[in-house]
Amino acid sequence: MIKSRLYNIIKSPVFTEKTVALNKVYNVVSVAVVRDANKYEIKEAFEQIFSVKVKSVNTLNCQGKVKRTGQRLGRRQDWKKAYVTLMPGQTVDFGNNQAQ
Repeated sequence: MIKSRLYNIIKSPVFTEKTVALNKVYNVVSVAVVRDANKYEIKEAFEQIFSVKVKSVNTLNCQGKVKRTGQRLGRRQDWKKAYVTLMPGQTVDFGNNQAQ
């Protein structure tokens, strides 16, 4: 796969109460990814960028919420989230917020 594509697949980490709990118990990291990425691409990108072994990848498409701005209705953009399960003993550091 083209290296530039690998670095564009992972957009940002997703830190919520649920993902922090999943990380502590099951060693799962949650990230926002581009919408056209598949599980194999996400796994390869994670392994090459962060130098970790990935056990599995689960993805889900998140629908954008409908929001009101004055009298008009707008809609947020749809996005894709990936739950990446790491092998035991593997960790990923996202800068200041550390996923362990």
